[in-house]
Amino acid sequence: MKKADIKNLSAGDIQNQLTEAKAQYSKLKLAHAISPIENPIQIRDLRKTIARLNTELTNKQ
Repeated sequence: MKKADIKNLSAGDIQNQLTEAKAQYSKLKLAHAISPIENPIQIRDLRKTIARLNTELTNKQ
């Protein structure tokens, strides 16, 4: 998710996206620990998306 997309969301929407991203991140980490996933860069991108969401949520509060 890009920064411009996140800026247009409301605080509630950002919170929802954040919970979904964190759940997806934990699933990817578990799947990667069991057997390597095809594209491990997904983990890094998801971690950066979570950071962007947290930053924007802090700015909106």
